[in-house]
Amino acid sequence: MSETQRSLDEAAEARHVRFGALPERIRPEDRFEEVPAAAPDPARDLYNDDDWLVRACG
Repeated sequence: MSETQRSLDEAAEARHVRFGALPERIRPEDRFEEVPAAAPDPARDLYNDDDWLVRACG
């Protein structure tokens, strides 16, 4: 075995000792938690023709 090959093997062994194995894999569905940004407001989606007339025609 050549000196270069031996030093590469030693470097690989040192990396394995230092870093070991990769961490456990995290599933994509476990990465995020879905929560609504704000509670739905039913009054927000109401449309009133008279209100529009008052604002536009003053």
